[in-house]
Amino acid sequence: MAATTRVFAARMAGLPVFGPDGEPIGRVRDVLAALSPRGRAPRVLGLVLEVAPRRRIFVPMLRVTRIDPTAVTLATGTVNLRRFHQRPNELLVLGQLLDAEVSVLDTGTRAVLVDIALEQTRSRDWQLHKVAVRERTGRLGRKGRTQVLDWDRVAAPAIAELESRPQGVRRLLAVFDTMRAVDVASALHELPVKRRREVAEGLGHDRLAEVVAELPVDDRTDLLAHLADDRAARVLESMDPDDAADLLAEMPEGDKERLLGLMAPEESAPVRRLLEYSADTAGGLMTPAPVVVTPDTTIAEALALARDRDVPIALASLVFVCRPPTATPTGRYLGCAHLQRLLREPPSTLVSGALDTDLASLPPDASLAAVSRYFAAYNLVCGPVLDDQEHLLGAITVDDLLDHLLPADWRESGLPDQERRDADEA
Repeated sequence: MAATTRVFAARMAGLPVFGPDGEPIGRVRDVLAALSPRGRAPRVLGLVLEVAPRRRIFVPMLRVTRIDPTAVTLATGTVNLRRFHQRPNELLVLGQLLDAEVSVLDTGTRAVLVDIALEQTRSRDWQLHKVAVRERTGRLGRKGRTQVLDWDRVAAPAIAELESRPQGVRRLLAVFDTMRAVDVASALHELPVKRRREVAEGLGHDRLAEVVAELPVDDRTDLLAHLADDRAARVLESMDPDDAADLLAEMPEGDKERLLGLMAPEESAPVRRLLEYSADTAGGLMTPAPVVVTPDTTIAEALALARDRDVPIALASLVFVCRPPTATPTGRYLGCAHLQRLLREPPSTLVSGALDTDLASLPPDASLAAVSRYFAAYNLVCGPVLDDQEHLLGAITVDDLLDHLLPADWRESGLPDQERRDADEA
């Protein structure tokens, strides 16, 4: 099959990238182009790839040897793993151009950029050559005609204009819809602040809650402060209580209390309880919504609760057995049942027959170091937090622990930004 010499940018999003020997390198997250004088097609500089662990790097187009409908292949040589940093007069095609408003020059028609084609020239350079635009009709509920035009037939916005006027997000949201929340957060972090806020406005409450929980501290507090109060409160309600508490703890006291007051009482109550504890203690690390059942629950019923797709994998590894009530703080804690043990027992038997009553618990004031030693000693991914009257307050999962053990800027991990020199393209 001959290599493709024209490809639309939106179709490249998420494509796997391989080295010449077939080794996986990462996935395409955006296309970087250089802003050109009015009327001239911008030159494509390269691709922005996402590689493990959630690091975005730049690969010059001269390193790309093949673009197929299902993958991108790079030439031989080492891949520069320096963290991608956008320069002035550079455009992210997916992140900044899609859904931008343009004018068709010969007719004056207002339109929206819905996709942009990359085309390889005779000199083997790549340019933004064709644009797919949809006309604005001005009539509610009616879509305008879509057509593919040469770049020089549209008046595309300059960077300054992109930063000053609203831009649609429909196409970008379609790209993000196929990505995990953690990958969407990584993509948002790389966008300009204005564009990041526009995308946040377009996400639903539940999806935005998932993404905000994965953002670096500065990004998530900025987004929450940008949202209208009612919308911010709905997003907080959709977050896990421990994530919501972590986010609110980073905000000024007045803003925190205002948002808590706008949340539904049943949603704000567990968040308020978590905010009473220091962030570096077991109480501050725990989630108040583990899987809890009474001793007369059957193993089949307990497994059904653990299988709930809304229960994180680590949290589902233990089912806690308590006297009523089962909402935290619960009645007297009786023990826990390990998921593997439940899978080996007859489904019709009671969960009380599979209890581990010897597993130690953590007090809410246990330090971060004590929690770390506890997980290491008992080889757990989840553990109970009890008060001095043996009521279950919540559970700590290993991912919550790692969030606090890693450096504060771990979500922005990567090598320091450095200039991309012309030699990178050699």
